[in-house]
Amino acid sequence: MRPRGEEWFDEAAGPLVRPYAVTGGRTRSDTLGLDLITLVVALRPPSAGMDAEYARILRLCQHPQSVAEVAARIDLPLPVVKVMLSDLIEQKHVLFRTAAPVTDAPNKHVLQAVLDGIRKL
Repeated sequence: MRPRGEEWFDEAAGPLVRPYAVTGGRTRSDTLGLDLITLVVALRPPSAGMDAEYARILRLCQHPQSVAEVAARIDLPLPVVKVMLSDLIEQKHVLFRTAAPVTDAPNKHVLQAVLDGIRKL
């Protein structure tokens, strides 16, 4: 038993709410395929009554940001940020753009022509 008045936490302990509590217990959101370099941008400012964490993301994303930048700046784990961004995307608050996939290996003829051009310099 603790003596009366002794607290079991202090300011250095950080937030008392676990990250998964912010997302309602959800830990994964693979439906949109968000990765570290996916760019996100807010379509509108935060609305009144919006959860504080979601509003922070919207304020941060007034200019395009990568998912990794958002996670670093709001100091939440990446999986939590992905879930929250997915929620905002589904609610049409945020627009996202993934990187273009690499489809084929570079053409050998093009690479050879570039190499020949460099050698001529």
